[in-house]
Amino acid sequence: MENKEKNCSNMNQSAPAGAVYGLGLIGAAIYFIANACSFWAGVVGFLKAIVWPAFLVYEALKALGA
Repeated sequence: MENKEKNCSNMNQSAPAGAVYGLGLIGAAIYFIANACSFWAGVVGFLKAIVWPAFLVYEALKALGA
């Protein structure tokens, strides 16, 4: 019983990170699709929206000079 409770508490602690990622995904998809000039640019925009954290980390490290 104790192990089951421990697994549930770990899952509850990671829920906010999933919510932030989900909101970021929706926001990035809206941004990229709204700026798309064609259907396929919109598809590429949606794919970019899925991996937006990688773009964010890349640009942050580039700005920091790392």
